[in-house]
Amino acid sequence: MRFDYFQYKIEVKNLKFTTDEGVVHPKTALITLLGEKGEMLGVEIFGYREISDWYRQIEAGEPLNMNQCYVRDFSLAAYRSVRKMEKKEYVKIPGITARNAFFESRMITDFSFAEFAGGNVDFEFTHFSRGGVSFNSARFGDGNPVFNNVLFRNGNVDFGNAVFGAGIKGFKNSVFRDGKKDFQYCDFGPGEVSFNNTEFHSGEVSFINAVFGEGNVSFKIARITGGKVDFHYAKFGKGNISFERVEFGDSRVDFRAVEFNEGRVNFNRSLFGEGDIMFEGSELPAGRFSFKRADMGKGMVSFEWVNYAGAELFFEKTSFGEGNVSFLGGQFDLLSLQSCHLDHYFDLRVAYCRYLDLSDTIARDIIDLKPYDQDVKVRVLNLSGMRLLGRMYIDWEENHVKDIIRNLDSGNKLKSEQFRILKENYSITGQYADEDKAYVWFKRFEALDELESQKNKGFFPALWAYLQYAFKWVVFDKIGLYATDPVRVLGSMIVTYVIFSLIYYVLPFIANTRIVSSLGDPDKLSRIAVAFYHSAITFLTIGYGDYYPSGTIRWISGIEGFIGLFMMSYFTVAFVRKILR
Repeated sequence: MRFDYFQYKIEVKNLKFTTDEGVVHPKTALITLLGEKGEMLGVEIFGYREISDWYRQIEAGEPLNMNQCYVRDFSLAAYRSVRKMEKKEYVKIPGITARNAFFESRMITDFSFAEFAGGNVDFEFTHFSRGGVSFNSARFGDGNPVFNNVLFRNGNVDFGNAVFGAGIKGFKNSVFRDGKKDFQYCDFGPGEVSFNNTEFHSGEVSFINAVFGEGNVSFKIARITGGKVDFHYAKFGKGNISFERVEFGDSRVDFRAVEFNEGRVNFNRSLFGEGDIMFEGSELPAGRFSFKRADMGKGMVSFEWVNYAGAELFFEKTSFGEGNVSFLGGQFDLLSLQSCHLDHYFDLRVAYCRYLDLSDTIARDIIDLKPYDQDVKVRVLNLSGMRLLGRMYIDWEENHVKDIIRNLDSGNKLKSEQFRILKENYSITGQYADEDKAYVWFKRFEALDELESQKNKGFFPALWAYLQYAFKWVVFDKIGLYATDPVRVLGSMIVTYVIFSLIYYVLPFIANTRIVSSLGDPDKLSRIAVAFYHSAITFLTIGYGDYYPSGTIRWISGIEGFIGLFMMSYFTVAFVRKILR
């Protein structure tokens, strides 16, 4: 039966109707389906009997066979009222099949507080064409209740406090028109739950405090026009949960404090609109949470204070739209934003994350990792391939930047690239001390990468590579930290000066060489004083000429003069670099 009719007309005739199963009903209902402009779309034929007949079957303890029937004003509340039962007293129905049925009511089709003792419940291809529908507090027992391909033309549907037993619960391909779809406190029991390809239209979709037992839960390709999607405090058992390719429209999506248990949670390729997306305080003790290629829309996205300490959260190639994104205080085993466009503020001040992957991202706004009033514990950070067009706030000491990048299991080239990205970022944010530290580690890993690339090319290329690396290690790194530490250069100058002074003092005892006074040594300086004085005027390239070297010391003095000139220049560059910034 088609779903696209706009209105309908019903005509009941005193003609017997026999269903495909051979069940005979005393009357026949002709239902004419009409389009929006009143044009006829088709005619459907159903069996019909008075509502009192159905009530008598319930009273007699018989299962209800409503297949291919037109049912008007069915209400268990009215049933209890006529029979002087309590308002919330359960009505036992051994089973009900209502395939291809047509329900309508002036108010509500009411199955509230029904107890389907046999567990056989089948409403497949049924239309609830007029009035709301209530299965509030119904008990379905063990079995496979079927609500597949059902049309709820009035979208006010109530499954609140309903209890399902073990078995497959099917709502796939069904259509809920505008209204409130209420599954609050519904206990779905163990077994698979399927809302695949279900249309919820606009209005509130509420699964607040709903309980899903062990088994897979799927809303794959479901469509929601707008309103609010609320799973606040819902609990899922072990099993996979799929919201793949769900269209949430402009709904506000609320998964706060949800317990996902163990398994895979899949939001891949889902589409969100202008509403906020909230997972605050939700839990996933183990498993994988995935938003690959999802479109997060224009609203705020919040994963604050979530507990995924044993789980992996993936956002690979996800579009985050225009809203801010926050992971403040969250705990993750792995948080991956690989290949995402980070166009707005990202709060990554997580409480704990073993591995934070920002590789191949394009960041145009602020990425915040800097601790404020709590520790930010990230064990491994991956920035390889990142295009940082905005700014990243990350503190070298408090975030342990050196360790979290060195802990990355990757080559030296990727590590050097990440330190280079941070060096440029620190320059923009004015963190010049941190910039120097990042620059030093960038050059160190760059040198290691150059050595690694040459040492397997043969003996002589490897020898030359090791010599180059040794020179850089001593001169560039150890002496002055790549011109980032003038105090260290000054200290290296003093050490070099003392070494040459001691050489000048010791060498005349073991070789035919000495330092000669051209003025006859009028001050009568001791040998060690002469050595230190000659070393000073040579190192500083002053060259008074009152003392000159003779023999082997002459060549050593030449070497010291060159080294002194080089190190003074080195110090000048490092000092000026510090001052000018």
